[in-house]
Amino acid sequence: METKRNTPAHAPEWQAAKGLFPGGGCVEKGLHGALIPAAKQENDHIAVVYDKGETPPKITIQEVSGTVHTVLANGVAIAVVARATGPAPSVNDVLLVERST
Repeated sequence: METKRNTPAHAPEWQAAKGLFPGGGCVEKGLHGALIPAAKQENDHIAVVYDKGETPPKITIQEVSGTVHTVLANGVAIAVVARATGPAPSVNDVLLVERST
């Protein structure tokens, strides 16, 4: 997999996201969401994997109620985040990963 947005702050999460899907064999095409467990931070991360050559999906966040939010990729829900406390997820919290095959 190739990454489209790689910042030093997200470097460990990128490596974790790249290992979530098999490198060979049959991989279903289309958007996929994945949870990236945080190694040293308090918050886990969400990754959206999309097909190579496709336009990266538009990520949006919708509040469901209070501290419950839905993360959408091109208008399709890929994750629901429910927190007891803390800030709502932001678009910048979502890692975009391009599937190479």
